[in-house]
Amino acid sequence: MSIKIQPEAIASLRGFEMPERLGFGTVMAPVMFRARFQDGRWSDGELLPYGPLALDPAAKVLHYAQSCFEGLKAYRYGDEGIGLFRPERNAARMAHSAQRLCMPPVPESLFMDAVNVVVAHCAGLVPGNSGESLYVRPFLMGTQPDLSVTASRAYEFYVIASPSEAYHPGNMRLWVEREDSRAAVGGTGDAKVGGNYAASLQSISRLKARGYDQSLWLNPGNRHTVDELSGMNFFAVMDGALHTPALNGSILEGVTRESLLTLARDAGLEVHERAIDIDDLLQLVASGTCTEAFACGTAAIVSPISELGDGEQRYRLAQAPGPVAMQLRTALLDIQEGRAEDRFGWMHLVQVASL
Repeated sequence: MSIKIQPEAIASLRGFEMPERLGFGTVMAPVMFRARFQDGRWSDGELLPYGPLALDPAAKVLHYAQSCFEGLKAYRYGDEGIGLFRPERNAARMAHSAQRLCMPPVPESLFMDAVNVVVAHCAGLVPGNSGESLYVRPFLMGTQPDLSVTASRAYEFYVIASPSEAYHPGNMRLWVEREDSRAAVGGTGDAKVGGNYAASLQSISRLKARGYDQSLWLNPGNRHTVDELSGMNFFAVMDGALHTPALNGSILEGVTRESLLTLARDAGLEVHERAIDIDDLLQLVASGTCTEAFACGTAAIVSPISELGDGEQRYRLAQAPGPVAMQLRTALLDIQEGRAEDRFGWMHLVQVASL
């Protein structure tokens, strides 16, 4: 596929100045990628200046939430330049999300070309501090303008980027969400679609008022086993062994989750992927058997959990951050930032574009 580089995109990059404070996802790179799907085929792509999108008010995405997205990162990779972490896994997951919403999957070649061209041109915007990165957000949406409850026949695929700090630095306090569900059994819980995140906002609003940071969601089918956070997977250390909820159709298959499990097994840790009963977990925290817990995700990397709240009860973790969380975080970042050998073949080096 050919990609047209608009001269205005290069001009916008040359005139861009990085602010001192980045935050997460608030500073946007001045360029974006776009390709269109129409009449059963994908158009060539283009790199153009970042800016507002023109959508018909009847576009399917606005009424029936026909959209999905991904999140991945580009890091400064040792002395070798810029590296993307496992982008092929994000391409595969986006194809799964698209199929769940009756959308045409973005071909892996198109996904990779789009991400590469954005990162190659934004290489100068990749922060240099450990744990910081260029966060890359591909997304796909249905744009056909009619109000029939049918799948769109027209789509647009974009890639935008944001030089960012970690999503949630420091320890987190979780609220056990026993009222709402983020996704139904047989629904879209294992797809990365906007509706899952919209369904979490009411819970987040309630827990913020209680002084907590994130919801800990329970399985929507049984209402008593742990699923995940609103945007992160969950891990706990019990009697020195690492435990995480097994994938069950309502949990998003996190790329960071999968990577940490590989690193944990490689380090000789005992690992269990299983159903974790919330009441058992809280009792194990109270007794000290569960010594630490943490969340993980592309945006957050590894975020230690210091407290679980359930009704009027507060359950504090003995170690936050704990040694297992810090061991795995360090091992992951050492690979992503080029300080350790990439024995698993996870890093994809990007050829930097000349502006």
